[in-house]
Amino acid sequence: MADRLTREQRSAHMARIRRANTKPELVVRRLLHGLGYRFRTQFAGVPGRPDVAFPARRRCVQVHGCFWHAHGCHLSHTPSTRTEFWEAKFARNRERDERLERAATALGWEIMTIWECETRDTVDLAKRLTDFLGPRRLG
Repeated sequence: MADRLTREQRSAHMARIRRANTKPELVVRRLLHGLGYRFRTQFAGVPGRPDVAFPARRRCVQVHGCFWHAHGCHLSHTPSTRTEFWEAKFARNRERDERLERAATALGWEIMTIWECETRDTVDLAKRLTDFLGPRRLG
């Protein structure tokens, strides 16, 4: 079925899409807090303002939406209208992600990317996060 929203309806819909504090990001933050980690959100000291940052550890976590970053899982797809626009948009998003990750790595930061679809298995996600971050307290 083709997308038949007016320009105003599409604009209103797109305005409701958040850059920060998305549901997958909140899942990750609640999980981290419950595991005993303390962190900064939208930390400006790292290129790309990562969703969750641990400045003392020089590690950060990016939570990517599967649709917007074209993950390729069941949650991502290319809309059937304006396909060329969307493919170019997804390519720019992926290029930006890679560029910002290289810049952060060059400054000595380690980055973990969590995809929206991965936030559903919180047991596995908790293990991955603790493996990446190490012990709760740095001593």
